Amino acid sequence: MLPPEPTAKAAAAPIVELSRAEDPIGKQLSEAEKHVGEYADHTPPRQERLPFGGDLQGRDVIQKALKGTSTSIFVGVFGAVFSLLIGCALGAVSGYFGGKTDDFLNWFYSVFTSVPDMLLLLSFAAVSGRGITTIISVMALTSWTGTYRLVRAEYLKLKGREYVQAADAIGAGSSRKMFVHILPNLSHLLLVQFSLLTVALIKYEAILSFLGFGVGVREVSLGSMLAEAPTELIQGYWWQMLAVTIAMSVLVTAFSLLVDALRDALDPRAAAK
Repeated sequence: MLPPEPTAKAAAAPIVELSRAEDPIGKQLSEAEKHVGEYADHTPPRQERLPFGGDLQGRDVIQKALKGTSTSIFVGVFGAVFSLLIGCALGAVSGYFGGKTDDFLNWFYSVFTSVPDMLLLLSFAAVSGRGITTIISVMALTSWTGTYRLVRAEYLKLKGREYVQAADAIGAGSSRKMFVHILPNLSHLLLVQFSLLTVALIKYEAILSFLGFGVGVREVSLGSMLAEAPTELIQGYWWQMLAVTIAMSVLVTAFSLLVDALRDALDPRAAAK
């Protein structure tokens, strides 16, 4: 049996409109309407013509690329610095003292390396939230393992050298031998590691921002620009993706050339030749 058809009266139910006096917020709306002209509009005007194109909101792609590049460099550089500090400290202690200290730190290192890098990074980022400070901390806490392995191996090799034994003979303490006598001989290796970490963390920031775990919604980075690109590509707007690609390529090349020059200048073995 079919349900009865709705009557014309039920189908054409009138829409009840509340008067300003009956509206619960009517008084506040009336007060606000008196001062509409006093409210400042901080929304930037939409630009119709831009030399290198704009995004869907009319913002200049070049300005966004410059701002996004500075944000990504800031995140990559400071994340790499803090990661190097953690890796150097743990690697120096492990390689110099050895014994149970080395066994414990090796176990701690094995726990971190047993989880894939990106999965560990996403887990920390999901718990910590978004923001530049948060993402730098997360990257530093998850990317120190390579530096630790490198520094530990070098300390195991260098702690028995003659200059370390001479420092021990004149009464130098362990911290002085570790960070004054041995660490400078690792400077060229740490510079290379710094370059690799910076480039890797810039890529990680782009991935995290693309997935929604990176910088805040009010901040611009190469990753946030990359997150907007698929919507624009569907509509045929390709220039923001091109700007991000060029910016990341220039960053990687620039850091590689810079670190190669610094390594050649600071490597003690190259200077001796």
